[in-house]
Amino acid sequence: MSSASVRGRGAGLVFVVSAPSGGGKTTLVRKLLTNVGGLRFSVSCTTRRRRDGEEDGVDYHFLDEEQFARHVANGDFLECAEVHGRRYGTLRSEVDRILADGADAVLDVDVQGAESVRRAIPDAVLTFLLPPGFGELQRRLESRGTAPLEQERRLQAARREFNRAPQFDYLVMNERLDEALILLEAIVLAERSRAARRQDAWRAVATTFPLG
Repeated sequence: MSSASVRGRGAGLVFVVSAPSGGGKTTLVRKLLTNVGGLRFSVSCTTRRRRDGEEDGVDYHFLDEEQFARHVANGDFLECAEVHGRRYGTLRSEVDRILADGADAVLDVDVQGAESVRRAIPDAVLTFLLPPGFGELQRRLESRGTAPLEQERRLQAARREFNRAPQFDYLVMNERLDEALILLEAIVLAERSRAARRQDAWRAVATTFPLG
């Protein structure tokens, strides 16, 4: 299936939210979906183990290595990557289904995945969540109980991801959750209101104006 199919079945937008590990993107995306109508979460696939409280098909599609490899071989992924020793990917069919329903898709992916989405969908809207600082990112990982070796690996990845943040369309500081959420909501509403995306509305109103 070609990448064109992702845009071909609906007029919806694709919003991508990325952040380094501990950046808080999962919490913010969940609140964004609750607060803004017309958004649907694109559930990613992963080979990592399911954590307590997670539900298959809701938080992730949990696959084994063989299932994941089969999707890769079939070209089913819009983007896929190995992150912290586990594989993650976004199924094209998942995004297609959301857009076909007339909704906007929200993807919660890492920086590598965001760059792949941009190549496949040039008008996707990419937002990077900035942590207040490296020390705060480290503190958040420690508060999760992340093992020291795993923590160091994630912090090294965070350094690389942070350096690529300027390539995104928007940078949102995630120091205070409520303020970051307001900015994310504003990005969605502003992107929906771009003139290029509101031509149908303009033409409809134009018909009410007298000629001459």
